[in-house]
Amino acid sequence: MKVIDGKNAVLGRLASYAAKESLKGEEVKIINCEQVIITGSRKFIEKDFQEKREKIGSGQKGPKILRASEKIVKRAIRGMLPDHREGRGREAFKRIRCYVGIPQEFKDSNKITFNNEDKLKYIRVKEISK
Repeated sequence: MKVIDGKNAVLGRLASYAAKESLKGEEVKIINCEQVIITGSRKFIEKDFQEKREKIGSGQKGPKILRASEKIVKRAIRGMLPDHREGRGREAFKRIRCYVGIPQEFKDSNKITFNNEDKLKYIRVKEISK
């Protein structure tokens, strides 16, 4: 089981790493999902997410873009998996769990960190998920 700390981790790099490990058969737990960063211009990232949320059709159809921080991270990981609806992509997606904060069972475990303090333009996932 791999425990990944999402604090200051770039979303795309975190998602690709988690997807690869999950495809290898490893259980992947991601903590601190609200502190994951998305690089780029704050204005364009917020605008992009807002447009995606407004595109929902009727209540029964349409891509639903969820607001919870852990769901945003998990959806990014899902995009890195081969066909998440069937086969090995589906099995790999079931092995991934995302958490806001640090749950009690992972307080003392070894964590994999992605520290990227040098990014100038970024926005945190918790700011998008308001």
